[in-house]
Amino acid sequence: MGNARDARPTQDDRLAADRERGGTVLPRSLHALRAGGDDAPLASGAAGRPGTAVPRGEPADGRVDDDGDARGALAAPRRGRLPADARAPQAPARANRLTIAIPAKGRLREPAVALLEDAGLGPEEPGERALAFPCRNAPVDVMLVRAADVPEYVQDGVVDCGITGADLVRERGADVEELLALGFGACTLELAVPEESPAQTLADLSGLRAATVYPHLAREALQEWGVDVELIEVTGSVEVAPRLGLAEAIVDLVSSGNTLRTNGLRSLGALFSSQAVLVSRPNGEDDRAHSLAAILRSVVEARAARYLMLNAPESALEEICALVPGSRAPSVLPLTEPGMVAVHALVPAADVWRLLPRLEAAGGSSILLVPVERIVA
Repeated sequence: MGNARDARPTQDDRLAADRERGGTVLPRSLHALRAGGDDAPLASGAAGRPGTAVPRGEPADGRVDDDGDARGALAAPRRGRLPADARAPQAPARANRLTIAIPAKGRLREPAVALLEDAGLGPEEPGERALAFPCRNAPVDVMLVRAADVPEYVQDGVVDCGITGADLVRERGADVEELLALGFGACTLELAVPEESPAQTLADLSGLRAATVYPHLAREALQEWGVDVELIEVTGSVEVAPRLGLAEAIVDLVSSGNTLRTNGLRSLGALFSSQAVLVSRPNGEDDRAHSLAAILRSVVEARAARYLMLNAPESALEEICALVPGSRAPSVLPLTEPGMVAVHALVPAADVWRLLPRLEAAGGSSILLVPVERIVA
């Protein structure tokens, strides 16, 4: 007579019996599943880890925890199995909300936030440490990330669009479209040598070494200029490379030039000009990004302009209109004083300093210049 323990049904026997009765197989965390021993659908993400069976139906008295394991309950009997095409529950999407990434710190962060503010897209009290926040007046969410990561986040669809430097876009080689130059964060990529270097032109460095933190951008720029320089990649403090004997020159981004002068370097010329840009995925995939670009463009163009108002004799009108740059047709309004008119026009802010004395000399009076909030062409 065999051992009674040998006659006891095995776990696989119980599983087979459950199937024949049409019952529900219990989750692995209780007793049922083995690797490769069952075809129950697997959960992933919020509902469970890969390899964990999802109990089907409403549990009689229990729950499924964050790892997808049923704890202390049996599934309702005779309810069949979870459909093969079932999926783990997903967090609800924030439909129709545009996400834009901006630098979390550095010289581009504050101007980027100020631009959004001026466009009516300021943050809803993000707090000093907040890395994501919604905008006040539009379905737009702002994410604060490393400036160097913005191009790839946009390329990979992590965010819809982003603000970063044009230099970083080229350095990262991301497949993105530059929608708009934003008018801040200006800098140039320059080739510089020690003050005592005999080199006077870019061509004088042909065949020599140049240290840089931006190898891809520097290589492209040097090729465009036809300069054959061996690039030495460093991760920081590039200005000290010539002093250490690592290279005869450096290729670095320059804003004011003070850092070069402080370290005894002089520039041989600019290779590439950069500023902050708005980028999105290419080929116009997202109309919302282009709508945002139009809104920001109205602010960027307004910042570069002033609204000019002045009074002048009608006899001086032709001369005054000829002096006003950038305005195709100034507005001319009659005044109550006979022979006098008012002239209104948009003028470039950069030209104001030279324009005012000429307008006054031509007969203009009561001259006013007013900042402009938006310009929509």
